[in-house]
Amino acid sequence: MSAAETDFRLEVGDVTVTAAYVRPANPSATVVVAHGAGAGMEHPFLHGFTDGLNALGLATLRFNFPYREAGRKFPDLPPAAIAAWRAAMAAAAEQAEGHGDTGPVWAAGKSFGGRMASMAVAEGMEAAGLVYLGYPLHPPGKPDKLRDEHLYGVTVPMLFLQGSRDTFATPGILADVVSRIGPSAVLQWVEGGDHSFAVAGVKRPAAEVGASLAGPVADFIRNVS
Repeated sequence: MSAAETDFRLEVGDVTVTAAYVRPANPSATVVVAHGAGAGMEHPFLHGFTDGLNALGLATLRFNFPYREAGRKFPDLPPAAIAAWRAAMAAAAEQAEGHGDTGPVWAAGKSFGGRMASMAVAEGMEAAGLVYLGYPLHPPGKPDKLRDEHLYGVTVPMLFLQGSRDTFATPGILADVVSRIGPSAVLQWVEGGDHSFAVAGVKRPAAEVGASLAGPVADFIRNVS
């Protein structure tokens, strides 16, 4: 029997956003998951990913960034996005503590959501580790415009789960960045995957694609916890 989802409102400054918490029996950790720039927390990919984590014994908390909640197209600037991340992590810790759970709380995100998590941690937000579902290292076709400076100061465990055809991260450049971060960072390729982890010639629903990433993420979290 799957765990029930608890929906609630998350306060971010002077606004509130939608959030959802799912807690299976005796979770080994909690993973807070943020959406990418073009879709909100209810996207099937994100649902599939968190459902997969829940089935593997991990609690999850999904949330919307303020821009998405307000129906705007353009993502929040870092200060607002980081504030949302801080609020979501605090809410996840509060939910866990309410069940007598003091286990680790991880931050994970699709593309923009993951990059904002890394910036929040670089600015002092506490997290047991970070998981990037397609880190947007640079804009497509612009490998000279790297978004990596803050990563070298992050010391928590990091998993870069990346499609080998992802135009937001030239493979050789990303491998070099991860190598320079040091042993706390691990790069795992999804062969043939694009930025949405879709593989050419293989038709799968977005929820199934998201669920397929839960296993590697759960394994990484257990191995370093």
